Amino acid sequence: MKVNIRQAVLADAETVAPLFDAYRQSYKQSEDLPLALAFVHERLAMQDSLIMLAEDSMEVAVGFIQMYPSFSSVAARRIWIMNDLFVTPSARGQGVAQALLNAARTHAIATGAKRMVLSTGHDNPAQKVYESLGYQRDQYFYHYSLNLD
Repeated sequence: MKVNIRQAVLADAETVAPLFDAYRQSYKQSEDLPLALAFVHERLAMQDSLIMLAEDSMEVAVGFIQMYPSFSSVAARRIWIMNDLFVTPSARGQGVAQALLNAARTHAIATGAKRMVLSTGHDNPAQKVYESLGYQRDQYFYHYSLNLD
């Protein structure tokens, strides 16, 4: 599938929101389009994340990737946290995820980043896509989180 990847802007919030809502549902969250729209709108308005949108030849949105900037104190350089990747079921297996990940990599390099990082579920089939693009499972660090709810 031929796709166009572009950086989303505030005017794209209503286009990204249904994709983001479907992404959340894939992680067993309840459908909540108003919540998705508010979250996406805030990220784009505050410019505290980068969202890239994949559109097919008819300019229909078929996927997105969302990355958050962070930093490596040891390397004294930026890193990008690839937090969200979603491709619509009808567009899966057609290179959309790879195109989004490659666009994210190009952006990370252009911003002087040291690396990109991501976390994924043990059963997520997208691991094959990540590994095919050179991502490596961390063998040196354990990752912890603290739930504040």
